[in-house]
Amino acid sequence: MRGHLKKSFLKRCRPMLEFADPRAFFLLPLPVLSYFLLPRQMSAGTALVVPEGVGRHIMAGAATGARGLAGVRLLAPFAVWVLLVTALAGPRALAPQQALPMSGRDLMIALDLSGSMVRDDFTLDGAKATRLDAVKHVGAAFARARAGDRVGLVVFGSEAYVAAAPTFDTDAIARTITELVIGISGRATNISDGLGLSLKRLESSDADTKVVILLSDGANNAGAATPRDVAALAGKMGVRVHTIALGPIALAEAPDQRGVVDVDTLRAMSDLSGGQMFRVRTTDDLRGVAQALDALEPTARAGLSAQTYREYWIWPALLAGALSLWFGLWIRR
Repeated sequence: MRGHLKKSFLKRCRPMLEFADPRAFFLLPLPVLSYFLLPRQMSAGTALVVPEGVGRHIMAGAATGARGLAGVRLLAPFAVWVLLVTALAGPRALAPQQALPMSGRDLMIALDLSGSMVRDDFTLDGAKATRLDAVKHVGAAFARARAGDRVGLVVFGSEAYVAAAPTFDTDAIARTITELVIGISGRATNISDGLGLSLKRLESSDADTKVVILLSDGANNAGAATPRDVAALAGKMGVRVHTIALGPIALAEAPDQRGVVDVDTLRAMSDLSGGQMFRVRTTDDLRGVAQALDALEPTARAGLSAQTYREYWIWPALLAGALSLWFGLWIRR
């Protein structure tokens, strides 16, 4: 026990300062070697003829001042050299930080931006809200909480587009969700292309787990392929597709009514790919789905330790510059 405490104490007291390239200190004796090894150059000058008494007075004063100046003339340049070499060696201190947790999962969120998403049959904070507003509110919070996942965003209407490429910056994905507007991808409902584009983004992924969360409030009425065929392809690729059927009325309940959700197709899509289908009629249902998906696809809670360095080379460099400036001004007096 005592030995363990001693090791712990020594570890805490160990200096954190180190040098990125300590070999730079081999340059320290360079000025001394240059002084002794390089041939000296004698400068020729003109002679000043003065009376003997005046000459003795000048030489006595010069000798007295020379003793004081010699030390400064020698030490100041050497101090500048030491500081510059220290800066070149790169003093730095270890600053351990907690890295982003890595879940090994790539997650694509595919959101329906068809015209029916403007229907105001949801509520937020006690007030009427459109389906899109409810999705923005809950979806942004869901994306922001996916720390450790690489998350991308696809939106689809008549066409499908990548609104945000897969990234670990979940805050950026959340901001993109809050900025979505109806019409940028057309007003039809092309579920097939929305899922197909998500699969294309996951095709080259080397993640251990690949997941698509697809939300739609309608029935597929655009695109060449059928949603079931694309979902079957997802199953062959090893991609789980969780579908969210958004809207109070299902297509099977009112086949002739517009703006109803095709629950049966969305359920078949999730079954074919090994995912789950969620039925959402209210904002509270949508919040519950977000919690259920968090349980089905948990995020990583513990991150890997990352080592970064805080650089200090600037301080000896600045000090060397200040000392050089002072010495230059002092020598010119």
